[in-house]
Parts: sequence; C-alpha cells; structure tokens
Amino acid sequence: MDGIVTEVAVGVKRGSDELLSGSVLSSPNSNMSGMVVTANGNDSKKFKGEDKMDGAPSRVLHIRKLPGEVTETEVIALGLPFGKVTNILMLKGKNQAFLELATEEAAITMVNYYSAVTPHLRNQPIYIQYSNHKELKTDNTLNQRAQAVLQAVTAVQTANTPLSGTTVSESAVTPAQSPVLRIIIDNMYYPVTLDVLHQIFSKFGAVLKIITFTKNNQFQALLQYGDPVNAQQAKLALDGQNIYNACCTLRIDFSKLVNLNVKYNNDKSRDYTRPDLPSGDGQPALDPAIAAAFAKETSLLAVPGALSPLAIPNAAAAAAAAAAGRVGMPGVSAGGNTVLLVSNLNEEMVTPQSLFTLFGVYGDVQRVKILYNKKDSALIQMADGNQSQLAMNHLNGQKMYGKIIRVTLSKHQTVQLPREGLDDQGLTKDFGNSPLHRFKKPGSKNFQNIFPPSATLHLSNIPPSVAEEDLRTLFANTGGTVKAFKFFQRDHKMALLQMATVEEAIQALIDLHNYNLGENHHLRVSFSKSTI
Repeated sequence: MDGIVTEVAVGVKRGSDELLSGSVLSSPNSNMSGMVVTANGNDSKKFKGEDKMDGAPSRVLHIRKLPGEVTETEVIALGLPFGKVTNILMLKGKNQAFLELATEEAAITMVNYYSAVTPHLRNQPIYIQYSNHKELKTDNTLNQRAQAVLQAVTAVQTANTPLSGTTVSESAVTPAQSPVLRIIIDNMYYPVTLDVLHQIFSKFGAVLKIITFTKNNQFQALLQYGDPVNAQQAKLALDGQNIYNACCTLRIDFSKLVNLNVKYNNDKSRDYTRPDLPSGDGQPALDPAIAAAFAKETSLLAVPGALSPLAIPNAAAAAAAAAAGRVGMPGVSAGGNTVLLVSNLNEEMVTPQSLFTLFGVYGDVQRVKILYNKKDSALIQMADGNQSQLAMNHLNGQKMYGKIIRVTLSKHQTVQLPREGLDDQGLTKDFGNSPLHRFKKPGSKNFQNIFPPSATLHLSNIPPSVAEEDLRTLFANTGGTVKAFKFFQRDHKMALLQMATVEEAIQALIDLHNYNLGENHHLRVSFSKSTI
C-alpha cells in the first residue's frame, strides 16, 4: 500500500536535532500564551542543534523529518486524537516542529501510539519524540496564520462541530465525531473485498462492523471502530492512499451514523462482535470455523499490537498477478469461488450468450449454465476468484431485461457440461476458447478500464465509413434512447455514447458488443466512467 510503511520511527530518546532557544522555549513557570508561531528561515538560525539532555516524558513533542510543504494544520492533526493541542512551533527551514499538548498523559499516549503505527505526512514517515522542554512559549505576533489555525482547531474541539465559515480549509483538523467511517473506493480496477478493508483498517484499532454497498456506481463501505480516536487515526493515515499500485484509492470521511446495525454476516456485511449472525438469503453462509476465528480475532483486536500490520506484498506485482489470475489478493481466493449464482433473471429473454457478454465485462467467462428446473437462475464460471468477485460487486442489483438480478458466490467449484449425447436445450455453453475474452493478455489495457455499469458507453474499433448517425440509429434500435454522442477528437475509431438509463446501456452492450460494422470491424462496447 502506497505510503503505509511499517517502520518504527518513534522513540523516547532525545535526538541531537532537538532545538533550544531561551526566547522560544520557556520554563514550566512561565505564562502560556496559547498562541503559535512559525519560525521562518532566519529565526531558525538562532536555534542551537546539540541538546542531548535526557529527561522524563514531556507534554512538548519534537517532530522531525517533516516534508517541506507540510502545513500547521497537518501537524496539529497528528495530536488531535489524543487531546487538546495547546501550542505549536514550526521550524520550516529545518523541517521540524514542536507540538505542545494540554497534558503529559496525552503526550505519552501519542508517543506510545506512534511507536506502533508510524506516522506519515504526505506519504513520508516522520519522527516523534519527547522534547527536553516542559512548555512552549511563542511570540504570538509573528505569524497570524498559525494563530488562526490553532484558534480554529481549539474552537472546533470545544464546540465539537465541523469547521464552517473559517479560513482553515484543511479537513484534517476536524476532530473525530463518530467511530464510523464512510469509505469510497476510486479507480477500482481490481476487486476490493470486505476482508481486504478489514485487514487494512485493523491496523488502527478494533474494527467492530463493516457494511459494503454500491452507490452512484461506486463501491462504498461503512466501517465502525470501537473508539472515535481510531477512526480519526485511520482517516488521517489512509485518506487518499492507494490499496494497490496506482489504483483503488481510498476516500474517507466521518459518517453521520454513530452505530451500524448489521443483520447478516456474509461477503457484503459483517459484525465481528457477533459471529452467530445468520448469513441471509442467497448469501454464502459463514463456515463455523470462520465464525470461531472471528470471535477469536475480535478478542485479539482489543490488545494493541496483537494484529500484524498491513501486509500486502509488492502491491504492483500483487495487483498485476491477481488481474492475470495467477495469484489471489489478500482475502480473495483466486482458486475458489470462481462460480457465480445469478438469480431473478428474465427467463423469457436470457440466454447463455447474453450472460457471457455482460459478465465478460468483468472477467473471462468460461462456462454458463441456465438451470433446467429453475430457468430464472444461472451458474456462471469465471476464470478466477478475483473476476467473480469483481462481477458480483458490479452487477448485483443491476437491471437486465427489466428485472433486478441478484449475483452471489456459488458453492459449486465448476459448471458441469451436459453428458455427451444429452440435449439440454442449449442451456449450457462452454466459452473456454472464445476469442471474445477481454482479459486473456496479462497487462492488457482492458484491466485499467473496468467500470461499474453506467449510462455512458465507450465504443471502439469503429471503421472510418461509419458516421455518428449510423451509430445513433444502431443503438436506438436496441429499444432505448440515445441522449448524447461524441467521437474522440484524436481518434475517430472511438466514441462515447450516452443512453437514457443504465438499464438501457446494459441492454445495448449485450446486443451490440462484437457487432459487425463491416470492413472486418467488430464493435467493442464497454461501460465508461465519463459523461458527455
């Protein structure tokens, strides 16, 4: 995971870089101004470097190796979850800062916490230790901005309301108001499962509950910690990070909810405090052994440091290999669960070919079987577990031929072909050798263009002789309304075409992907993240 490095960078040892100046750092008896100052390059020359005096913990913390462009707000945010921040001194010329907390206990908690979880600002590990000084005294006339930031933070902490109408725009200063985080995954080129989220977020404390869902064509989750402090830490450390190299970006906010009500333990939702919950209709039940493991894991979660930190090895290689079907991602089995059960199909309309085309947007479909005794249901075998997970995440709850389809993981390991000589009315089809698989080539561009169903379609492989009007007519003939059309400026082989609804776009993709436009050009159709 980008920027999440397990390097213990915090210690109680006094560093030789710690800075001392009688004019700035005062004795415990002096009056606290409660204000802050940013020392500029000239001011920081007044500070001496060698200060090796050892001493007890202090409510003043010395922070080193700060990125050059870091703001006061970001430094203050490091201390917020642990208590009131009463003062700050930035030494930008030396990439250092002093942060004063209201109590020594808060400072001790902060140093102990960051001993286990390396603090990062702007993807760089930073170093925190106790200062030799018991109190910061700063000249409050030198830097109005720093004063404003600290005053705004103090006001927010006192009122416990989000910042509004202040000049401080950085969201990092908002204190944790809820133990529940709302997580959105951008650029989800590879599947992100509930287990992957649990593995990542457990690093910051006890994860009690997770609910995943798709909203506005985006994979989202609600995740509840036992303590708002953990939620604050996770947000500060993970917001904007990528789970896998250059994709699956986490966007994290506090939820308005303070408690999640989880009814089922399955692949969409989980309550780690209640392993006894049912799995719910149509969802794979939790194995009793897994339920027992959940219970054990929950008891472990209360012990700091009991869980190993995030271990997604070499993210780029893992993602690429998983996409090529060679290995599984954490929490996702590439071998098992390759078969999906699709139910509530329109049995008058559905065919193995239509299911192959739609599910083929998210993986290489190997076999399709419409059930002989229950023709509104089908089994679909994908090339690997990652592809089946991706198809399930994106297609469950979508409309196909007028009916909302349900997609779950099947207990079957493979789809059986009918015995030779047995006529199953064309309900089973083997697509193993199909030339239409989108993901056969490892590293294919298609891996980067996997998007949820959307009203806008991406068209490619358009021959020069085919005009906009031809394509508008072709897509209108699928029974929908073409709202907009746009050729790519540089390349008329590609275009975006917008239908009136997502359902119409799904129908058009099923009908027209691989449509022969003449001149040996077969139209390629996929969902787009763009709008026209």
